[in-house]
Amino acid sequence: QVQLMESGGGSVQAGGSLRLSCTVTGDTDRQYCVGWFRRGPGKEREGVATFEDGGFTWHADSVKGRFAISKDNAKNILYLQMNNLKPEDSAMYYCVADRIHCDVGVRAPDLFAYWGQGTQVSVSS
Repeated sequence: QVQLMESGGGSVQAGGSLRLSCTVTGDTDRQYCVGWFRRGPGKEREGVATFEDGGFTWHADSVKGRFAISKDNAKNILYLQMNNLKPEDSAMYYCVADRIHCDVGVRAPDLFAYWGQGTQVSVSS
């Protein structure tokens, strides 16, 4: 079992920054892919960024150059640094984890067995 706890959400103005954190506890040795998904009001769930064993990362086109995913392996904390935030980034952000390849999980998010409760990000114009 794995437990995921997000933090760091909040309300900012466009152009601002936030850093999301996801503390991963439990059977962390079995994890292969960790990442972030989001769901905005009236929108489909979408992958934002993933971090795979070996340090391979992926970022959605909509956030490339603005967001950066990273992981502190010693502390088992996943981060999402979000810069130059836009109103369209407003969403509930979820941390995910499972022993699957990240590219598979991004296309089929239901394959991720472990989801956090989510943290809200609101960006005003």
